[in-house]
Amino acid sequence: MAVSLLQIIAKIISILMMLYLVTGASGFLGKAILCELSKHNARSLTIGRQSINDILCDLVSEVPIINENIIDCVIHAAGKAHSMPKTEAEDQEFFDVNLNGTNNLLRALESLERLPKSFVFISSVAVYGREEGTNIHENAPLLACDPYGSSKIKAEQLVKNWCQTNNVVCTILRLPLLVGINPPGNLGAMINAIKKGYYFNVGGGKAKKSMVLADDVARFIPVIAPIGGIFNLTDGEHPTFSSLSMAIAKKRTPNLPFVLAKIAGKLGDLLGNKAPLNLRKIKKITSDLTFDDSKGRKKGWNPRPVVAYLKDHDLF
Repeated sequence: MAVSLLQIIAKIISILMMLYLVTGASGFLGKAILCELSKHNARSLTIGRQSINDILCDLVSEVPIINENIIDCVIHAAGKAHSMPKTEAEDQEFFDVNLNGTNNLLRALESLERLPKSFVFISSVAVYGREEGTNIHENAPLLACDPYGSSKIKAEQLVKNWCQTNNVVCTILRLPLLVGINPPGNLGAMINAIKKGYYFNVGGGKAKKSMVLADDVARFIPVIAPIGGIFNLTDGEHPTFSSLSMAIAKKRTPNLPFVLAKIAGKLGDLLGNKAPLNLRKIKKITSDLTFDDSKGRKKGWNPRPVVAYLKDHDLF
């Protein structure tokens, strides 16, 4: 017991003494990261375009000037996601933000008196390029061809190479759907649809999807940053759409039989991009897509179940 207590005290002291450089601090995960650091009274420095940041900079086009010469840990959570590109220019935005922005950050770090001890890059399970699969692990091939997934693959490689060259501990966290209060992306759209009464499960909502609480990711970062590695992070339970929608709505949600959904998908294929459903979307929401997080659990990853969290919180 004494050894365990000493380890806890040592960890708290080390967090308090460190200076964290955080990008994407105004984003959904970034806010959770800053909140977690503040709980431990850890020092943090933020970079971003909004005035709330300590260093005002658009990483897409600028190399920031960092006046602090000693940064202990960099948490790079800035990135572009949650949108479907419709033009080549919109495709390029993913590479401008996720790849060029990362490169400009690394260039800024090279000007410091001492390089950071560790670098944490927030990536995505989108790098695997999969729309279905079960317990996909970290050494699965990276097959993404879409702009978001491709830009994250290239940014991961850039960070890994830079850290290896400069002897900096590298951590890459591949995240699925993030959950919390006022979430962005698909979960935010799902919550809004349930709130307005037009959400329905397809084929009973039996498909399982990996997801994770943003707060749990934030808590894990100071633990894993000094260790390094590539990790999938999930809640380990991979909720079904049915259990997820029931936890959000606090009641059973309507169901669209698979046969009718398939008909709607075929009509959607005929109507084109403006249709809310097509056969690809139907296949995607009726197929399991889960990721293996056992590697992280060996390093202390101990997340809370997403469904239990949602049952205890009112998201409307």
